Amino acid sequence: MAEQPKCKICRRLGTKLFLKGEKCSSPKCPFLKKDYPPGEQGGRRRRRLSEYGKELREKQKLRHMYNLSENQFRNYVEQVLEGNPENFSESLIRKLEQRLDNVVFRLGLAKSRPQARQLVTHGHFSVNDDQVNVPSRQLEEGDTVAIRSSSEDKKVFKNLESRLKNYEVPGWLKLDRANLEGEVIGTPSLDEISISVKVPTIFEFYSR
Repeated sequence: MAEQPKCKICRRLGTKLFLKGEKCSSPKCPFLKKDYPPGEQGGRRRRRLSEYGKELREKQKLRHMYNLSENQFRNYVEQVLEGNPENFSESLIRKLEQRLDNVVFRLGLAKSRPQARQLVTHGHFSVNDDQVNVPSRQLEEGDTVAIRSSSEDKKVFKNLESRLKNYEVPGWLKLDRANLEGEVIGTPSLDEISISVKVPTIFEFYSR
């Protein structure tokens, strides 16, 4: 997908999406200083949104959070609708969470989802000991993810062990800090995924 100014995305949508990793949790985060829409016409007050506008905003939040293009995101929504699950919202979040790039991010092996996607694309990770370069690959319980031995000395992974020392992974993942390897040991649920998005409204948006 085309690169966009990540801090402006958060300001436009009115919430922190943590698109730039550690910077988003620091006092230097632009959203803390400018929590209003960007642009000369943005002003310091947000316009009241219509129902359509609210649904669009929630869709954009989740799409940008997982670093997806509109077509990619729509495909996930359509897959969920076609599957007709008991819980549409949880099914969608599960598909997004089980993407390889998201698992790399959730394991703490990348500082953000955009960085995780880039690292996967460049072939720095293996799944079940096989090199992979497809960020959208869906992982299942029992799959293992590791930094390839040929990539361990890369600058991007410098000081990773110390950074992971106090890092907590979600309950559906297990992290071997010594070997910088992770494993999918369960299934992500909506309850344990902390997101400030009203997921049901996304299905209402695409049902129009």
